[in-house]
Amino acid sequence: MSKHQRYSGVAMLFHWVIAGLVILNWRLAENAEHAAARAEKIAIFNDHKAVGITILALTIGRLAWRLSHPVPPLPSGYANWERILARSTHVIFYVLLIGLPIGGWLANSLGGQQIEMFGLFTIGALPVGSNEGLSEEIFDLHKTGGTIMIYLVGLHVLGGLKHTFFDKDGGIFRMLPFGKVGPRSSL
Repeated sequence: MSKHQRYSGVAMLFHWVIAGLVILNWRLAENAEHAAARAEKIAIFNDHKAVGITILALTIGRLAWRLSHPVPPLPSGYANWERILARSTHVIFYVLLIGLPIGGWLANSLGGQQIEMFGLFTIGALPVGSNEGLSEEIFDLHKTGGTIMIYLVGLHVLGGLKHTFFDKDGGIFRMLPFGKVGPRSSL
């Protein structure tokens, strides 16, 4: 098996850490929405915001890594629609991984809020002035984007499982340091 069929160890680390943080952040948002006490809701959303900024920083790092290191080609057995779906999904992931944290930061800034990074430091509000109405509209878009992200994660997982267990091309093992990746990939 050629190591060029797999993503690099650094790309794998970025992928799995960001994936874990996305799932954590989704759960934090859900827990905050269902919190009984206002103080509890605020505390949970503070963690949600800090995790979001962490995702943003890691995604920028991941993009820098991806631009400077070759990505393994898709397996040659992929149908054209699978190639288009795979590439489109990745683009949408990057748009959401960058857009959701920036949108959340912008909405907080418009509401006059800073972002506390786990009690370690504070990220100031963007210099956008105050506009509660716009802040709420952006938060609504942020929530919709988060829902799209979770559906996209589900689609991504289903695709990986399909390629691994039905197509038997080892699709999921392209992003893991173990397991058998299928036949040689092509561009």
